[in-house]
Amino acid sequence: MNAEQKNRIEVLKTRMLEQPRYVSIEQALIITKTYQEHETDSKQVKRAWSLYNALTQIEIGIEPEELIVGNRTKGVRYGVVFPESGISWVDREFETIPTRPQDKFLVHPEDIETFRKVIVPYWKGKSLEDIVHQRIGDEISEISKVVKINQTDHAQGHICPNVKEWLELGPAGVIAKAEKNLVGANASQQEFYRCVILVMQGVQKFMQRYADLLEEKADSYPKYTASMRELAKICQNLQNRPAQSFHEALQSTWFLFVVLHMESNASSFSPGRLDQILYPYYQKDLAEKKMDDDQALEMIECLWLKFNEIVYLRNKNSAKYFAGFPIGFNVAVGGQDENGNDASNALSHLLIQAQEDIGLPQPNLSVRLFEHTDQALLTHAVKCVSKGSGMPQFFNDKAIVSPLMDLGISKQDALNYAIVGCVELTTHGNNLGWSDAAMFNMNKVLELTLNHGKCLLTGKQMGPDLGSLSTYASFSDLEAAYQKMMDYFIEKMIPCCEGVEKAHIDCLPTPFLSAVIDDCMDKGMDVTAGGAHYNLSGIQMIQVANLADSLAAIKELVYDKKKVDASHLEKALQNNFVGDEVLRQMLLHRVPKYGNDVAWVDELGAKWALYFREQLRKYKNYRNGPYHTGMYTVSAHVPMGQNVGASADGRFAQDPLADGGLSAVYGRDIQGPTAVLKSVSKMDNSCTTNGGLLNMKFLPDFFKTEAGITKFCNFLRAFVDLEVPHIQFNVVSKENLLDAQKHPDQYRSLTVRVAGYTAYFTELAGDLQNEIIARTSYDNI
Repeated sequence: MNAEQKNRIEVLKTRMLEQPRYVSIEQALIITKTYQEHETDSKQVKRAWSLYNALTQIEIGIEPEELIVGNRTKGVRYGVVFPESGISWVDREFETIPTRPQDKFLVHPEDIETFRKVIVPYWKGKSLEDIVHQRIGDEISEISKVVKINQTDHAQGHICPNVKEWLELGPAGVIAKAEKNLVGANASQQEFYRCVILVMQGVQKFMQRYADLLEEKADSYPKYTASMRELAKICQNLQNRPAQSFHEALQSTWFLFVVLHMESNASSFSPGRLDQILYPYYQKDLAEKKMDDDQALEMIECLWLKFNEIVYLRNKNSAKYFAGFPIGFNVAVGGQDENGNDASNALSHLLIQAQEDIGLPQPNLSVRLFEHTDQALLTHAVKCVSKGSGMPQFFNDKAIVSPLMDLGISKQDALNYAIVGCVELTTHGNNLGWSDAAMFNMNKVLELTLNHGKCLLTGKQMGPDLGSLSTYASFSDLEAAYQKMMDYFIEKMIPCCEGVEKAHIDCLPTPFLSAVIDDCMDKGMDVTAGGAHYNLSGIQMIQVANLADSLAAIKELVYDKKKVDASHLEKALQNNFVGDEVLRQMLLHRVPKYGNDVAWVDELGAKWALYFREQLRKYKNYRNGPYHTGMYTVSAHVPMGQNVGASADGRFAQDPLADGGLSAVYGRDIQGPTAVLKSVSKMDNSCTTNGGLLNMKFLPDFFKTEAGITKFCNFLRAFVDLEVPHIQFNVVSKENLLDAQKHPDQYRSLTVRVAGYTAYFTELAGDLQNEIIARTSYDNI
């Protein structure tokens, strides 16, 4: 790009990063008034009118330099309150949101008063959060130290809408489709279609409002008058016809995602394979000489900046599990087409270049690899990684496509898989995957198995008394008890997950989202009620590396070599190793660890991951779809570690668990990165159909030579051959991170890979910063 184009991007980026984040109650007031006006209507009708009114009334804003417009608030990075999802936690925490440890927002004092006088009285006892608490609050609380049940106070995202069809139809085309389907529909279907028509009419007016504002402001900015008027014309066109140019396709895509985020306070609505979806528009405009690659890149980078303008307001506890405002706009490039050929194209490179230039947390850029990935794409992706933004991350078609098909997904859909949020696998435009239904703490289950079902931290009886370490005569007896304890908590977890899904159906129908998910329009059924073609639910295992290390230590030192007495280890764990540092060092250093290609240790983790997966597959979710499993932590390895007492791998009570999901415990992977890959390859990939996550950290100097780049590309080829599903990298020195802790203002744009997402390092809480600093760093392969 030329200097003027680069300046446009830099001005927009700097302005966005410098703006303070606020909590916004503007939409909450609109929603509250709408519900009051439609008191006797169904929830579906109330939700449709709420979105329509927000689209037509919310205050909007533009910047003259923008080539892509649209946001759900006038300011950027505002945390929006959605009262229909959860009001109680906001009421409890409003004053402390600016000072809490993680994900802080400023608040206007007058908003707190208005919130309590106008919004709270109406919503008490009516929100999703309240309904979940009334129905299954006790059940969720009972298992909360083992299982984190998600989506209890916010909407379900983690979905890839049908962007391709949206571009081909636009709101006018969806309206025409709904009107056609009204003929012969039953009463329930008619209400659904009328709600779809209403929200699409709201989208048309939303687009017109931006067209009008651009026209109104254009003459005030002579330098940008022409581009603002051109953008106004685009917004006007998109109301009534499909996208026809590359610029229109980008703008239409962004409007789609803004509206999704106005309908629901959910994360991880993801565009999917934009290099495939947008390529026809890109190719056509180039052929007709309507733009060149620099202009295309400039527009892409404007879209990339918009992806960073929406953040997610979570409660204090959830912010610990999902730290750093992860919103999960996942964009995938590369991979293969339906015939198994390399699908990368010139647009794939432009999307990678945009990330290299922008270097911000969103979108969460993913590169799909397989045996025949073009070398030029791989090299470009590696050079982008070397810049230190934590992106792109890499996914392995060889490890992913077949396991997805085993879930009942067609070969065509599996080959065209997308990623949502962090690392969650999905299909394009036809799947409500409910990726974050729950997180299951495998290590807390082991703690209870070793301690008569009692919590080491509180002494509370949490599970059945199956014995303790000193009462199990053999390692086989211990494993049999562990299996029973796991079964016990799985049986407790499933009804909670079902209860949350049922509450979403009752409280949060989503007519706009449903209109862009295949089969919902044909069925006349909301996506939350099972309208999608695929209806999955995903549950994460947390964390197999610590589990494998703990079981390995017990097996080798207590049962096989009998170097440690069972009662001695049992008491040491109960006392958090106080006075037993010699034993702790033995546990840490005298037993092989997961991540070093030691088969029997790695297989202990793989065995229990597979068992967990097999047990979950026995159940069906509320939408009659299968449960499946993932192995990723987001940032939950820190708070979930705080729930676990001292463990037999030598870990102190309440220390973090291993990051990632497939990663080794930091500092224990001493045989190098290839050994880590070999350890992970022993996992059955059917365990990661909901996503798997492998973190690695390399020092920047490794990438300074072409030989280093080549070696890293070969390492990723080995990653493909070993059929490891996922890998991602932090490229940053420990010294820089420590300096950023001391001088955060100097490192405002420093980004790091937390788990399956990137966040601003200085916006993370201290305990999570320290965990990232402590991760193993490699300087060679």
